[in-house]
Amino acid sequence: MEQRLPTLPKQLGKLLSLLPRYPNSLLFAQTLNLALGRILPPDALLPLHGKLVCISVKDAGMDFHFTLGPKGFVAITPKHEPDLTIRATAYDFFMLATRREDPDTLFFSRRLVIEGDTELGLFTKNTLDALDLPLPDISLLAPDKVIPAVISRLLKSRQSAKILPQ
Repeated sequence: MEQRLPTLPKQLGKLLSLLPRYPNSLLFAQTLNLALGRILPPDALLPLHGKLVCISVKDAGMDFHFTLGPKGFVAITPKHEPDLTIRATAYDFFMLATRREDPDTLFFSRRLVIEGDTELGLFTKNTLDALDLPLPDISLLAPDKVIPAVISRLLKSRQSAKILPQ
C-alpha cells in the first residue's frame, strides 16, 4: 500500500491561490535574503543573476517569482516564462528546507519538478546541496523581523526608482 503524503486542504489551497502574487513574492525574496544572506558568498549564485525563477507550491496554488540582483533576491512581476521553475507541494518544500528529504529523492519520485533551464536548475540544486545549511531559524520569519525588512526594502527601491530589466 502506497503511503499518502500530506497536502494542504483543497479549501485552503483555493483561498491561498487568491492572494496577490507580488506581495507574496516580495515576502519570499526577503525570507531568502534573511535565510541565505549570511550563509552564501556573494558570487555563489552568480548564474542566477537576472534570471527569472519561479518557486511553485502546487497544493497552495502559489507561485513566487524572483531574480537575483546585486543586493540579493528581488521579487518581480513576471513578464515572460521563467528561466527556471521548481514545483512541489508545501510539505515537500518543508521537507527540503529542513533537510529531511534529499532533492534527488524527491526529483526521481516525481515529487519535485524542475522545468526550464535544466543547467540552471542543476546548478541551483547542487549549490544548495553543497551548503551545510543549519536548520531554518523559524524566529526569522516572525512578523516583527520580516515586516521591517520588507518596509525597508520597499523604501529603498522606491527611492532609487531603479527597475530591473525583465
